[in-house]
Amino acid sequence: MIHVPTAPWAYPVFDLAAWSSGAAVGVALYRWRLAERLQFVASITGPGYFVSLAIGAGLGAWAAGSLNTLRQGAPALSHSVVGALVGAIVAVELYKALRGVRGSTGGLFVGSFATGIVIGRWGCLFTGLPDRTFGTPTRLPWGVDLGDGVSRHPVQIYESLAMAAFLAVYLAGLARRAPWAMRRGFYVLCIWYGAQRFAWEFLKPYPAVLGPFNLFHLLCGGLVVYGVGYYLRDLADERAGRPQGRALPVPRPDHQPL
Repeated sequence: MIHVPTAPWAYPVFDLAAWSSGAAVGVALYRWRLAERLQFVASITGPGYFVSLAIGAGLGAWAAGSLNTLRQGAPALSHSVVGALVGAIVAVELYKALRGVRGSTGGLFVGSFATGIVIGRWGCLFTGLPDRTFGTPTRLPWGVDLGDGVSRHPVQIYESLAMAAFLAVYLAGLARRAPWAMRRGFYVLCIWYGAQRFAWEFLKPYPAVLGPFNLFHLLCGGLVVYGVGYYLRDLADERAGRPQGRALPVPRPDHQPL
């Protein structure tokens, strides 16, 4: 068992590091590979896109986190990164549907989100038990003691390493300008993040809501379904030569967009 020193100030320190590092990675990827992608997204969305994203992320984060912690022994309000991701997706997809936008617009955030998880989860670990993200007891030699003398799965490290592996593969894809990374990177992120977190949720003492599954199992399963479905749809569009973007009006008697 490995003793981990914990402190309440660890979370804001690592959270700040995660946000700043994620922003720096986002700027670097924009300059390296994603400048054209940003111009494309800006041309088909508008300012309402980012407003919808921010509102959806905020509502999703606090709704999912609080729905989980309010059902625990010591009820409290909380927030969740997977809730933020799901909320942002729902809000943005509704906005895109109303605007007639087709195709992925989330590729700009892939590197930033993955970087934030890689760094931020260490803040969850060093915050200890008050963070409520600790794992279930284990006898494995790498179990961690967060201050209560119990050896637990370091689920925060599991998730950090899983997202670090994704980030490495994603950057390699961008270097080769692979279509899955350039055009569908956000869908791949949803698939990978949802799948790996779904697995780690079995190692957390959260209350079940459906059979053996907790709230985050359901959200992560939804992310995987969303990512696979939209990935396949976009792949079909690419093979059929259908462009991404907004429906364009064509000269017809009824002037309806195609």
